Amino acid sequence: MTDSWVNSAEILGSDLPLELSGTGNRRAVLMAALRDAVRSGRLAPGTRLPPYRSLAADLGLARNTVADAYAELVAEGWLAARQGSGTRVAERAVPVTPVHRPRTPERTARPVHDLVQGQPDPSVFPRTAWLASARRALAAAPDDAFGPGDPHGRPELRRALAGYLARVRGVRAAPERIVLCSGAAHGLRLLAEVVGGPWAAEEYGLPFHRALLTSHGVGTRPLGVDADGARVDGLTHRDRAVLLTPAHQFPTGGPLHPARRAAVVDWARTTGGLVVEDDYDGEFRYDRQPVGAVQGLDPEHVVLLGSVSKSLSPTLRIGWMVLPQRLVAPVVTAKGEREQWSSATEQLTLADFVESGAYDRQVRRMRQRHRRRRDQLVAALERRAPHVRVTGIAAGLHAVLELPPGTERSAVRAAAWQGLAVDGLADYRHPGAEGTGGDRDGLVVGYATPAESAYPEALEALCRALPPG
Repeated sequence: MTDSWVNSAEILGSDLPLELSGTGNRRAVLMAALRDAVRSGRLAPGTRLPPYRSLAADLGLARNTVADAYAELVAEGWLAARQGSGTRVAERAVPVTPVHRPRTPERTARPVHDLVQGQPDPSVFPRTAWLASARRALAAAPDDAFGPGDPHGRPELRRALAGYLARVRGVRAAPERIVLCSGAAHGLRLLAEVVGGPWAAEEYGLPFHRALLTSHGVGTRPLGVDADGARVDGLTHRDRAVLLTPAHQFPTGGPLHPARRAAVVDWARTTGGLVVEDDYDGEFRYDRQPVGAVQGLDPEHVVLLGSVSKSLSPTLRIGWMVLPQRLVAPVVTAKGEREQWSSATEQLTLADFVESGAYDRQVRRMRQRHRRRRDQLVAALERRAPHVRVTGIAAGLHAVLELPPGTERSAVRAAAWQGLAVDGLADYRHPGAEGTGGDRDGLVVGYATPAESAYPEALEALCRALPPG
């Protein structure tokens, strides 16, 4: 295994800088070149790649562009990243499929039905209300909104979010504590650069987030998860931070127990650690009272991450970090001198959308829609597969279907033959949690994406794919 890294010319050839000088998606061009280098054998398994900062300097790219490309290729299986060892070409001869989007067999070129969790139905975006907010926001925008962007984000949106989050999520923060970003992944990358590692993370979570942290030199170790959420008693003084989804543990479901919420804050105060609260599905609850953000317990030791990717659309690329005072300046410095991530006009539009009450109306509308979808799923399972237990349904945009031991992989394959895209629960399990006894078989079923007309047929396909009772 090579200990020194290869240079950019050896990796990508002499023509890549010319391609990157064009107007296209530079990250996509870089990823395609790296994949080609692995396929062609120019990059052998185990070859160490340059640190993303070095490659960015060689190619004249933003560091974040290269870092994002590395993280996605790690998630896809082309590259492997370990803390202290850098990023290398994966040892396997053929890259694995990204775990969050499994391929279907050759019989189906693309899924007929999409029950993969993580995104709303794009047809329900509130176009008319958004357009009205855009018109008002542009008419009232100050001149500086059309100049170089402040990396803190537009003050209008930070003020609107401070009021909204205090009212709806119990967050305690002045606008000056809020830094805008392009989503939770962007926020994690910035925090990894500022805070360093190692981190603890729930044993079930998004593989992309773990890969992103690893690509930035921050290793994660798993915390067990049970019916009361993360087992925070496993935290130690060596952990610099812990990544949690306390409002609705992703993907197993359920809020973090009150005693554990208090315990994790006590850990942060005692050790100087940081609680990173991914407010996943915090706005979408159906059969329970609202659960406030952990950030409200101790704003100086908890970072709240949020976005509009599920309430509005992931294409807006607007998220936020509510930060302890001591982290505001370092995070803004890590972000860069100017706003590069989200449009100032979209930030102004969202500010008006929140202030006018349109955002509250959209969340209520989506909550009703998702609850109806959830109820349809539960009814279909009761009718067609009563032996399958469904959990995690009090909130969120997905449910977990518990399966008999040893049947998960066959169920995923059966779903693919039905033209159905759905994830297995094992796809979300931390690799370091294997063999600890917490593994279980199940399907993670997202019910937000299909169109209304296609949803009943998607549920029928799901039921046909489930193992018999």
